[in-house]
Amino acid sequence: MEAKAHNCLTCGKPLKGRIDKKFCDDYCRNSFNNRQNSDQNNLVRNLNNVLRKNRRILQEALEEEGMIKMPKDKLAQQGFNFKYHTHQYLNQKGQTYFFNYEFGYLFLENDWILIVKRSSNL
Repeated sequence: MEAKAHNCLTCGKPLKGRIDKKFCDDYCRNSFNNRQNSDQNNLVRNLNNVLRKNRRILQEALEEEGMIKMPKDKLAQQGFNFKYHTHQYLNQKGQTYFFNYEFGYLFLENDWILIVKRSSNL
């Protein structure tokens, strides 16, 4: 019984070896997988960039203080994107804090924001 010849999914070269082999080498396997996942990778990479930038802006605003109030516009001018955050925390008073990793913010009256750093017990 003769095995059916099959080719590499990336470059088309004939494959030798196992019958379930799909690629001729690691380069072709990596190229194929990178092409398959490029759209998803770009989305995740771009979202992570926004989250890291938000975190950096909050960290710089907080400096060495435990918490600080500042106008919402000041964060927006620095490129802060309020649309994205990593998680939320609802405190006992019913206030929702939005977090970018360990740095969070709470919307206050008159377009002010309270910036905090999460303590280990949250």
